Amino acid sequence: MAGGSKKVIYAALIGNGLIAIAKFVGSAITGSAAMMSEGIHSVVDTGNQLLLLLGLKRAKKPADKEYPFGHGKEIYFWSFVVAISIFAVGSGISIYEGVHSLMDPHAVSSPHINYIILGLAICFEGGAWYFAYKEFRKVQGDQGFLKAVRGSKDPTTYVVLFEDTAALLGLFVALLGIWLGQVTGILILDGIASIIIGVILGLTATWLAYETKGLLIGESAEPKIVDGIAQLTNNYEGIQIVNETLTMHMGPEYILVNLSVDFDDTLNADRIEKVTAKLTQDIKNKFPRVKRIFVEAEEPAN
Repeated sequence: MAGGSKKVIYAALIGNGLIAIAKFVGSAITGSAAMMSEGIHSVVDTGNQLLLLLGLKRAKKPADKEYPFGHGKEIYFWSFVVAISIFAVGSGISIYEGVHSLMDPHAVSSPHINYIILGLAICFEGGAWYFAYKEFRKVQGDQGFLKAVRGSKDPTTYVVLFEDTAALLGLFVALLGIWLGQVTGILILDGIASIIIGVILGLTATWLAYETKGLLIGESAEPKIVDGIAQLTNNYEGIQIVNETLTMHMGPEYILVNLSVDFDDTLNADRIEKVTAKLTQDIKNKFPRVKRIFVEAEEPAN
């Protein structure tokens, strides 16, 4: 999925960069606060794509003495930073611009320029959204949308989709606010649209932060993987019972496993070593994302 994620990020990066320039030009010409908010939104999104690319690059760094389990969690950290930047920069400045416009409302000049820019932006963002959605569908499978997001261990599969969704909503809000302001002559509608855009960004950021927080702290593998490892181990010759199966994602493609098992009392040390080595290899073969396995010999808890 890493290749697909990069394609989605690059597509969003190029699109947002070009759209941001157009929006700022439109805002400078027309004086629209909603258009200014949209320009800020696109700049934030562009920066976020760069942060995600940085996270993907740093996550590939090999393990070393200081980080013996690798740097896979870098992508979780930078995804969380993306959520914070959307909230602090995108949402905060958009709401500020909206409030400032409400305090000093003025007519939007040459609104047709905004219509052209917003129309083109909707086309570009719609294309980027569709591309991101197609990649997400590959991960989603037969799962529901929310279940797929919560179960995904690669935040890049949904961060870009959420950003593009918020971007499209913001564009429609900006378009509606400018049009209503022109039709009704109510000058504060432009500022209200800017505030609504800020709220949309804030809600998006809050949701992304919530979803990436669990990955950053250390989520377990999918239940079917955990159950599969426990079942395979329980049926293993030389092992009487599995006391506990603990897993944690150290990255989207790196699962750490800790098994507590009760070995058959008739096994000697040499036989236990062989059973452990074979079990470890069989688990890795069946579940390729499992990279490290620790097996503890413990009697069942009373």
